[in-house]
Amino acid sequence: MVRDTWATRTGFILAAVGSAVGLGNIWRFPFLTGESGGAVFVVVYLALVALIGLPVMLVEFVIGRRSERNPVGAFRRLGHPSWKFAGAIGALAGFIILSYYSVVGGWVLQYIVASFSGGYTGDTGAFFVQTASGTNAIIYHAIFMALVAGIVSLGVRDGLERAAKLMVPSVIVLLVILAVYAATLPDTGPGYEFYLSPNVDTFASDAVNILPAAAGQAFFTLSLGMGVMITYSSYLGEDRNLLNDSLIIVAIDTFIAILAGLVTFPFLASQGQDLVQDGGGAGAVFISLAAAFETMPAGHLVGGVFFIMLAVAALTSAFSILEMVVSYVVDTFDIARVPATLALAAIIFVIGLPTAMDLNYLDAYDKFANNILLIAGGLVLSLFIGWVFASDALEELGQGRGGNGGFDTYWINVVRYVVPIALLVTLALAIQEYVEFLQTTFF
Repeated sequence: MVRDTWATRTGFILAAVGSAVGLGNIWRFPFLTGESGGAVFVVVYLALVALIGLPVMLVEFVIGRRSERNPVGAFRRLGHPSWKFAGAIGALAGFIILSYYSVVGGWVLQYIVASFSGGYTGDTGAFFVQTASGTNAIIYHAIFMALVAGIVSLGVRDGLERAAKLMVPSVIVLLVILAVYAATLPDTGPGYEFYLSPNVDTFASDAVNILPAAAGQAFFTLSLGMGVMITYSSYLGEDRNLLNDSLIIVAIDTFIAILAGLVTFPFLASQGQDLVQDGGGAGAVFISLAAAFETMPAGHLVGGVFFIMLAVAALTSAFSILEMVVSYVVDTFDIARVPATLALAAIIFVIGLPTAMDLNYLDAYDKFANNILLIAGGLVLSLFIGWVFASDALEELGQGRGGNGGFDTYWINVVRYVVPIALLVTLALAIQEYVEFLQTTFF
């Protein structure tokens, strides 16, 4: 079977940005910032993106382009089949993440309808409860997964690339407009202070929670640790400059995450809402922003635009996760793309049903997949590149750049020493925090 490739460099970059830019930036980043100390969380997150996220993205790009295979099949193609468990960790994480991500995507679709019909007028908290679990959540979960499966079934060029070229610029434009609009609202000072002025004492008192949350967010928002970037880069030609492409993707993704906070927290402050209580929690962005839109001039129109933008961003990320698992099935079992896509979408839909019925399960899925599996996946991939495949990795990184340079030496040393130590510490803290969460929530 002939394997798809990207038609253009722009298409690849926008698709990779689309994977990175999604609910992780516009839903998960603000609520984690709200419940993790505000600006100090942002500082830790930015540091981890630069020091860990960028090197690990290059790890995945090197594996993907060198192997031209999916995250599991890549290691057999590279001559190290015993390491395929590294890709399996990512595939498992992708299954779990997309299963609840689709549920949250369904919430967004419901809020689009409500924005233009006045559906969340009044008690926005009660509306979210009706939206987040039960029959409505299941129905819209199914609708969202059907949209994702429809695009992915069309393939790389006709599906993923065309969708990304339309959707990603639309998200950026709408988010910039909303951030500018937020700056014109009255009484936004506390929101900007909470978001942009870090308190070192907050980190010192809560580092055990802030560090795993920030690392998990960095990996989630950059689509790392689950093999998405291995999959996307497997469709790349040898003439592409992996370093330049990764820098562009990380820069755009980080810019959009920061923009999302510049929308959310000024909106909340302008309406006099508690930035910690209303800015934290899985449903907080929906509840608090809906309440803010209620009191704004033309608030339902602004809300409709916001949730349309959020839906577009959610879809671009969901495409990438489903493509990762579809590529594994297509490559490994030589099954046609359409039936593979539909079957996998149905399985992921079923896995997500518990999260559509109980928010505690959504929290459990999210913390396990993001704070544990993604970090573990990034750790194992980095160990493979740093200690097993280093010379070949350096050769691959030099392709499209005319050879190796000073950055290559820096990169391989960071991947060998800095990334594993940082991720081991983060993983230990995440496991500790997750055990405590399970004990207090389910036992």
